[in-house]
Amino acid sequence: MANNTQYEIPTWNQIYNQLYNQAQKIRTTHYQPNIIIGIARGGLIPSRILADLLEIHPFATIQTEFYIDIAKTKQEPTIKQTLTTPIKDKKILLVDDVIDTGKTHKLIQSHLQTQGATEIKTAVLYHKPQAITTPDFYEKQTTHWIIFPWDTKETLKKILQQPDKQQSKNEIKKIVKAGLPKQLTKTLLKDIQQEQQHATL
Repeated sequence: MANNTQYEIPTWNQIYNQLYNQAQKIRTTHYQPNIIIGIARGGLIPSRILADLLEIHPFATIQTEFYIDIAKTKQEPTIKQTLTTPIKDKKILLVDDVIDTGKTHKLIQSHLQTQGATEIKTAVLYHKPQAITTPDFYEKQTTHWIIFPWDTKETLKKILQQPDKQQSKNEIKKIVKAGLPKQLTKTLLKDIQQEQQHATL
């Protein structure tokens, strides 16, 4: 984790509004997917909301592994759990929360093509400008590290695990300043510290 990491912290309401806008954009293109596929874990909630807004009932997930820390990845992403639903001759809407490097999306799209998908379009909330792929639909571009409501505790825990305790404190202050509610931060940090204490007993 670099000292100059900047954070963006969207709220649940902001996320829902982004997904509503995205659903409208998808409708205007007249793209009609046969199935929505959410990339686990980050794409699970956005994909489910889009499935509701677009009224597309066929739904599946695929799980990958790439990130091992904040802004730190393995050399290449891997597929941990493939689809259990046949997609041969299907039009796919592939959904995630963010495209960061683009490597995960490139891997999954290739995999879906080998499974017989006829067309694949991608939808994400955030797109990083350095990514090697560009999604068909995205709501915002940013260079910041995004802390979503569904990975807040995980992010704080990784920050606390940093060997430089002063840097950890500084990062948490930056996160609060970026918009994470102070009381929620205190509550989650207390939970994490108690869990760590119990683990050492």
